Amino acid sequence: MADTLIPDKPALEGLESKWDAAWTEQGTYLFDRIRAAETGRAGVYSVDTPPPTASGSLHIGHVFSFTHTDLKVRFERMRGQTVFYPMGWDDNGLPTERRVQNYYGVRCDPSLPYDPDFTPPHEGGDNKSSRAADQVAISRRNFIELCEKLTVEDEQHFEALFRQLGLSVDWTQTYRTISDDTIRTSQLAFLRNLERGEAYQALAPTLWDIDFRSAIAQAELEDRDQPAAYHRVAFHKTDGSGDVFIETTRPELLAACVALVAHPDDERYQPLFGSTVRTPLFDVEVPVVAHTLAQPDKGTGIAMICTFGDVTDIIWWRELDLPNRTILGQDGRIIADAPDAIVSDAAQAAYAELAGKTVFSAKKRVVELLQESGELIGDPKPFTHVVKFYEKGDRPLEIVSTRQWYVRNGAREEALREKLIALGREVSWHPDFMRVRFENWTNGLTGDWLVSRQRFFGVPIPIWYGLDENGERDYARVLTPELDALPIDPTHDVPAGYTPDQRGVPGGFEPELDIFDTWATSSLTPQLAGGWERDAELWSLVAPFDVRPQGQDIIRTWLFSTMLRSALEDDRAPWSDAAISGFIVDPDRKKMSKSKGNVVTPADILSQHGSDAVRYWAASSRLGTDAAFDPQNPTQVKIGRRLAIKVLNAAKFVLSFPVPEGAEITHALDASMLATLDGVVREATKALDAYDHARALELTESFFWTFCDDYLELVKERAYDRTDVGQASAALALRTALATLLRLFAPVLAFASEEAWSWFNDGSVHTTAWPEPLGIDGDPAVLVAVSEALIGIRRAKTEAKASQKTAVTRMTIAATAESVASLVLAEGDLKAVGRIQELDYVNAGATSVASFELAPQEA
Repeated sequence: MADTLIPDKPALEGLESKWDAAWTEQGTYLFDRIRAAETGRAGVYSVDTPPPTASGSLHIGHVFSFTHTDLKVRFERMRGQTVFYPMGWDDNGLPTERRVQNYYGVRCDPSLPYDPDFTPPHEGGDNKSSRAADQVAISRRNFIELCEKLTVEDEQHFEALFRQLGLSVDWTQTYRTISDDTIRTSQLAFLRNLERGEAYQALAPTLWDIDFRSAIAQAELEDRDQPAAYHRVAFHKTDGSGDVFIETTRPELLAACVALVAHPDDERYQPLFGSTVRTPLFDVEVPVVAHTLAQPDKGTGIAMICTFGDVTDIIWWRELDLPNRTILGQDGRIIADAPDAIVSDAAQAAYAELAGKTVFSAKKRVVELLQESGELIGDPKPFTHVVKFYEKGDRPLEIVSTRQWYVRNGAREEALREKLIALGREVSWHPDFMRVRFENWTNGLTGDWLVSRQRFFGVPIPIWYGLDENGERDYARVLTPELDALPIDPTHDVPAGYTPDQRGVPGGFEPELDIFDTWATSSLTPQLAGGWERDAELWSLVAPFDVRPQGQDIIRTWLFSTMLRSALEDDRAPWSDAAISGFIVDPDRKKMSKSKGNVVTPADILSQHGSDAVRYWAASSRLGTDAAFDPQNPTQVKIGRRLAIKVLNAAKFVLSFPVPEGAEITHALDASMLATLDGVVREATKALDAYDHARALELTESFFWTFCDDYLELVKERAYDRTDVGQASAALALRTALATLLRLFAPVLAFASEEAWSWFNDGSVHTTAWPEPLGIDGDPAVLVAVSEALIGIRRAKTEAKASQKTAVTRMTIAATAESVASLVLAEGDLKAVGRIQELDYVNAGATSVASFELAPQEA
């Protein structure tokens, strides 16, 4: 291209929209399937891209981690790989439903009929409601339509921001986790799990979020500190010999008590094992049992087992074969009917006072009743303890008995657990210590993967149940669809062998109303993007994928579940590498999260500083390392902006020197600079091969500033002077270095590099070959020695309070013999830049200006 394309004043503003449009028009980042088929799997670099949840806005953490992926992708594309870089949107799930409820002021009531003319009370703004009582109840179909509408809008905003950021995604390769193709894939994978015995249904105690009214899996738990109080309560020995005192934080569950438990080695309670006591208030006889999980040093050393207060209660209940006296409903309130064991009039009257109350209100009333009966000893003792929450929930989880679908995950099958560990060790982890987190999670699993959810917007579980002659659901008679009928919605579709009029009648069928957990679909992102069981050729070209990039916080969810599905279906790891980004923390080093209210949305940062500046900030952090971000003073972003502007200005300056036809590198300083650059190319390439983008950037940036501050200044006089025999060498070296540096910077400074490249090349820098060492015979020591001497010259003039342009009659430089030999090779350039007439040398241990004489100033 002609130099006339170079603007008078290069600027970053407007580059994002200019080059995004050009890349789209030219198909720069499209997956070349024909070329991929020619090279086969070995010539493809495939990315299992994280699908962000379409439930609001992207945050700075997305920019951080997605940039890390894009750095590697751009490098591999320039290395000649055919890149498969798709994008998915995670539409379904509890966060999406909550956003829709608040955004439109609605809530789903499946019992209501569909209203084709429904208009929501509001859309966003300040009127959004979070209280169910303030939300308008609508049918399931109306609710799903609103979910579809809002997620599509969110996805459009997400794509626009990712384009502004410069992600080199193939935007023709996208998927949604609620599309027909996705539903088919998710349902097919589950039915295969079911057929192989890897999926099953069970009625069991379940971690339950009372706001979302849904089961929660182990992987979605979050520990939070909460205020509590110990209540010392008297249980009465059945033989009348006295009381046994326990301390509990949950007196509201006294009606659900099924036993007292102490450690088998606790001498205080060994005489009680095998005996019974009666519960306070409810006068129910319960056994005193022994179990090693009881803690002698906690409270009084003996505890009550309730169904269910916490996860330990579940273990005790299961291992000690105790009865189930559940009193808590799925709405988080005490159920109306008292357990059968509560029989006396007084006990039933006490229970009636609790029925319908929340756990908070029930606790308050039970404490009052215990105080009245004299069975509460002393005052409650406040303290703080850790409580389980759903990671996106607002209230502590409860445990209720529900029927759910599970997929075996190695928690109870040692062979499967060992297979998962072995597959994890086949993957190259970046950084490697993240593998330990995967192994710790896998080894610490306490139950199988709960994949069903009691929600509305998601992938339907493709199951019906046969009804017996009384119209009761027969859980042993699970009806499944034909695979070629997928996708299906059991609430609308009919199982084979039945007719629509048999729905809900004796001898007929009934649909499964639950949907899949969002991770049950997201665990299949390789299959969704790669055409599994839909496009066999594409699947063979991209799977197993090359890399899974993601955050460290979802190793236990997304990474583990994807590894599990791949192990069960294909008996292999789903990718060869896992690239794990660190967290973004605020200036106080606290992790940024919506729940903490310290999240920074990136749109303003990108617009104010430019995308290349933000990409530089992200690229400066290594994988697995947390990065601080202060939106009020984003220092690294500002440094990145300065670098991007300098790249443009340096390119403009270099391109002002025409390269004569037939030019060769003949000058020692030019050869030294290019030999040094060869070393940068080798080391930066090695770093990017190892997913160390920060090291590659550090090497490139360090050389670039030496190139600009020292080399450019040293050779510009020679490059300007066309009568100098070394002019051609300088101009060629400058142009060669620029072409190499722009390619080295291209993964990070995607827009500035493309802009500068376009000034003297056709085609995109991002599809140009990654630089290789030129092998020019030069000694890097020359550039080092001359740069050190230049620093000394500048310092000497500064200390003399003279301008750098001031002429010097004579200067003596002290340096080692080796450095002097190098300086002599570039003496002409050194004298030119320092305005030095005569230059002498003396031997010394370090380079410095020994003496100098400023030329007389003209009047």
